[in-house]
Amino acid sequence: MKAVPKVNTNGLYLEDTLVDDAFSGVVPFYSHIGQGEPNVSTTVDATEPDDEPSNDSDSNISGYIVGIPTTSGLYRPCFDLAAWSAYQSAISAAQDSYQRVLSEWQALSKEERGEMPVLESTPQPTLWIEGLTPEEIEELTKPQPQEANEVDRLGSEMVTRELEALELRQQNEAQGAQIVGLELRLLSLENS
Repeated sequence: MKAVPKVNTNGLYLEDTLVDDAFSGVVPFYSHIGQGEPNVSTTVDATEPDDEPSNDSDSNISGYIVGIPTTSGLYRPCFDLAAWSAYQSAISAAQDSYQRVLSEWQALSKEERGEMPVLESTPQPTLWIEGLTPEEIEELTKPQPQEANEVDRLGSEMVTRELEALELRQQNEAQGAQIVGLELRLLSLENS
């Protein structure tokens, strides 16, 4: 089992869900109209990524289970469903073209064939994009002013009181030293 992203119908990341290790691709999950919670199948068939729902007229697509890991560094990951669809169409077109060229190549005699055709791989586009606007990201990342909570305020007051008490002790010691000095002078005057 592995965890893969689950997205809503707009491609925005919802949560991770567990699927079979062999799962890849994108498959829809369905909810039933009239029920509070979506009916999500926990078994995903990796061989049939375009599974259709049962002919249940009460079902509708709630989102998609995506077998492609999210890109790190996104604030709100969004799976580009349109890019995925275009990528799947490009793969299908490349395979159809390869099959046609391969069939033509195989139809030639061995002397006319030349090198066997090679299937051109279609590069996978970036499928995970940022779901927030630059303004939303700026708002999210700007430093928030810290409001002093009760503990911080009380701690600050306690430090102030301790500093005041320290100052009073120092003044008291200085005055005590003055009094001792005066008493010593008084004693020396009485003894003379």
